[in-house]
Amino acid sequence: MENKLSFYNTLTSRVEKFIPNEDGRAAMYTCGPTVYHYAHIGNLRTYIMEDLLEKTLRYVGYDVKRVMNVTDVGHLSSDADTGEDKMLKGAKREQKTVMEIAKFYTDAFFDDCKKLNIKMPDVVEPATNCIPEFIHMIEALLEKGYAYESGGNIYFDTSRLADYYVFSSQSEKELLVGVRDDVSEDANKKNKSDFVLWFTKSKFDAQELKWESPWGVGYPGWHIECSCISMKHLGEYMDIHCGGVDNIFPHHTNEIAQSEAYLGHKWCNYWFHVHHLNDRSGKMSKSKGDFLTVSLLESKNYNPLAYRLFCLQSHYRKPLEFSYDVLDNMSAAYEKLVKKIGMLDGTGEVDSGKFAEYRSKFEEALCDDLNSAMAVTVLYDMLKADMSDATKLALAKSFDEVLSLDLTGAHAAKETEPAIDAELEAYVLEKIAERKAAKKEKDFAKADAIRNELLEKGIALEDTREGVKWKRVK
Repeated sequence: MENKLSFYNTLTSRVEKFIPNEDGRAAMYTCGPTVYHYAHIGNLRTYIMEDLLEKTLRYVGYDVKRVMNVTDVGHLSSDADTGEDKMLKGAKREQKTVMEIAKFYTDAFFDDCKKLNIKMPDVVEPATNCIPEFIHMIEALLEKGYAYESGGNIYFDTSRLADYYVFSSQSEKELLVGVRDDVSEDANKKNKSDFVLWFTKSKFDAQELKWESPWGVGYPGWHIECSCISMKHLGEYMDIHCGGVDNIFPHHTNEIAQSEAYLGHKWCNYWFHVHHLNDRSGKMSKSKGDFLTVSLLESKNYNPLAYRLFCLQSHYRKPLEFSYDVLDNMSAAYEKLVKKIGMLDGTGEVDSGKFAEYRSKFEEALCDDLNSAMAVTVLYDMLKADMSDATKLALAKSFDEVLSLDLTGAHAAKETEPAIDAELEAYVLEKIAERKAAKKEKDFAKADAIRNELLEKGIALEDTREGVKWKRVK
């Protein structure tokens, strides 16, 4: 098939045409949540933009298989193998078991995704399902000489690689090494950049999740799970690996190191990273205490899809600053947009020429490094253009396959409303007149009885300044 889509590949530091390993298919992996707390809207910006990428791939004709892990085992609060275990921290905070915490926050995460119209991945795999796969890979790395045992733990030996810092320039390498100099030293490591594959000597008290292994009872390091889960479901060759920019180092760097050492060949061709959502004080973080969640936005009467539109109006490779003032403006714009589309009556014939013209413009914007802001502009331009309502409505439905903003929700609701025939309408109007007469005679019991009689038949009455209105209800 024709390769139309281009996007920025962090591995090569340039925008590249997407050429999959297998024509017409795209194997895609997304780093999933660590389920120890609610996802904040900064986390969810990454998932929105990854959802946009997946839906764009499908829109331009690819058969996509997307896999996501769920980190429900020990994940250190520092990605440099230091700090407190996030899952244990959550369990202590809420006085629950680690698995109770994992189940609750996994459900909460996917509930948030549903509210934001983020498609469920084809495969979702909790890390706790794959302990045998982790152990197998670690055994293979030890056998090949890429790993070593020290102080009871198993480490990956980065000195065995020709280039460990695959994403970075030389100046960035020096900076990253400098940053790690500030991390408390792990005396068991041969090299500062080595990382843990398996812990048997836990730093944490009351570590709940442990498994038997050839090296003793313990649990996997964080980085090993994404390598194994992706290979389990996508095979030895992957097309696209996604995550936030904070995953680039060390997490994705370590994934490449262990995966390619294990496989003996290049593992993934394209790396897609989304920049941070910031507030005025800097990057959003759960560690700040109060943090913004989808539920919090809902409690302030914001539609979560207004936040999705806010994300789509900015490029995924640019930091985005959140404020309630901006979200207020975006909410008003979203409501106005949906109302405008809702007013389309669908009359006329679909103009195939106009449809093809605007679909091509929309697709062209998306294929240009996922320019979602331009894609939204094409939507607005289409609504202002001279064409039939039927054509505009067809295009809005088409665009929403990717934008996922419920643009045609009002029309869908109308299509599912039961038909009202003349006989029913005459009956309802007669009952409304009877109720009006009863109220005039101050016979409120009869008036209430008429309302209830209608309600039992699926007819709801509403008293307004303009008179009594009625509608069918399920």
